[in-house]
Amino acid sequence: MARPVKHYGRWRIRWLDARGERRSEVFEKHRDAELALQRHEVEAEEIRRGLRPAPLESRTFGELADYWLEHRASRKRSEKDDQSIIRRHLRPAFGALPLVEVDVVRIDALITSIGGKKTLHNILTLLISMLNLAVELNWLVKRPRVRKPRIALVSHDFRYLRTKEEIDKFLRAAREADELLFVLYAAAVYTGMRAGELAGLQWDDIDLGKRLITVQRSFDGPTKVDEVRYVPILDPLLPVLREWRLRCPGVLVFPNEAGRMHKPSARIFQERFHKVLVKAGFAEEMRNGKRRTYITFHGTRHTFASHWMMNGGDIFRLQRIGGWKSFAMVQRYAHLAPEAFSQDYERLGKHVPTELPATVIPFPSGSAN
Repeated sequence: MARPVKHYGRWRIRWLDARGERRSEVFEKHRDAELALQRHEVEAEEIRRGLRPAPLESRTFGELADYWLEHRASRKRSEKDDQSIIRRHLRPAFGALPLVEVDVVRIDALITSIGGKKTLHNILTLLISMLNLAVELNWLVKRPRVRKPRIALVSHDFRYLRTKEEIDKFLRAAREADELLFVLYAAAVYTGMRAGELAGLQWDDIDLGKRLITVQRSFDGPTKVDEVRYVPILDPLLPVLREWRLRCPGVLVFPNEAGRMHKPSARIFQERFHKVLVKAGFAEEMRNGKRRTYITFHGTRHTFASHWMMNGGDIFRLQRIGGWKSFAMVQRYAHLAPEAFSQDYERLGKHVPTELPATVIPFPSGSAN
């Protein structure tokens, strides 16, 4: 059993804290040292048994940001987004502050300084995740409440190829430009797969017999939601992939000229895609002084989902096929279903009453207002 020991005319105590780290203190009087040692040992034992919370470690928000970037952001597809938000917004606002001082008042001040709901929503989402981590690390007792602005997830303001004729024009223009462009863009339109998922697609992922594509990787590793999913090979795409399999027998289905995976900045997803659009007759337009193309490559994903719904596809199966994490995200396409409201037209009857009742009781004079 530990006891106080003489130390340069005073009394020194040493003990192991709840984490097994050695601690020490020095007192003028033996009795004070003895009581303090008993208190520390009881506290450490109670913490180890879960009978009391461990004392908070004194940490700054800057230390939390460093920990997040090293241990959490580095495993995310959105690592660069986290780095940018922390560098541009969170460190300037909270960097040197102790975590216990990152309170509602300071968070509200940050909210006031940022314009744009979507930007603010992304910043606060990351801040909440970081503060939750601080609680897990025992750097905070409780996260302050953060009120995020509501973002309308269901929006009809997305761009896509709106008719079968537009799809045909686009794919004919792609075939005239290059065979790889044609097959890649056809796969995008008829599967709804993301650019990274198509770039990472391997022939081993495609079962032409079962007409099934296994989506399990992207540009930098896992898919966006870090899950494997399965996409059916629809009738228009099946002969295209069969022919392409004979012409491109390597590992990757859509390799670059060096036989490697296309990167996110590859011209095939940007400049060459836009040139095919222009060749197909989809003119660019000006908005707020900037040139805007008819659709971006991501618009092929909207195209798939929109035409799936317009042709009577099931919205729940669409969510599974496209890998949308929440139903709210896929719900934006629901209004395109041909039967969306057809069962509701007679829900309140067929006719508005047109005949007046036999007896009409007038308002008393002077009470019409």
